[in-house]
Amino acid sequence: MDQRKIGALLRDLRKEKGVTQEELAEKMMVSNRTVSRWETGSNLPDIEILIELSDYYNVDLREILDGERKGENNMDKDLKETVIKVADYKDEEKKKFLKFINILLIVAFILGTINMVINFVDPQNTSAVFDFFHGFCGGVSYAALLAGVLATSTKFLDSIGKKK
Repeated sequence: MDQRKIGALLRDLRKEKGVTQEELAEKMMVSNRTVSRWETGSNLPDIEILIELSDYYNVDLREILDGERKGENNMDKDLKETVIKVADYKDEEKKKFLKFINILLIVAFILGTINMVINFVDPQNTSAVFDFFHGFCGGVSYAALLAGVLATSTKFLDSIGKKK
């Protein structure tokens, strides 16, 4: 899947429709910066938004996923191809999300470990520098862990809501 190619097609479709990035952003309930990122290929819309864009532009979802217009004669391709592309798209999203969660959990583990080492080395130390690092490592590790848990639970709850 070529993100830049998809982005270029999304830009062309928007221009054919005669709408600005701001107007499309309002219609899709995202920021105009998000639309810009879609069109440059640096990010892609969620699958639900891709489906909305397909309806909005009146093009086949396969065309968007391929990043090119097919014409009427090629519209009768096997539905299996589309399902595979949608699955690949979701896998890419999942990989990005899991990478983010892994980074958060690694940060939490490292800072939590540093926090425990600081406590073990000299728990009675009253130095301001010691107190700062102790508080910083502890606070950031808990914040990173909490962010990872919240991100995971939010993604989980979203997936449950979308299945209904």
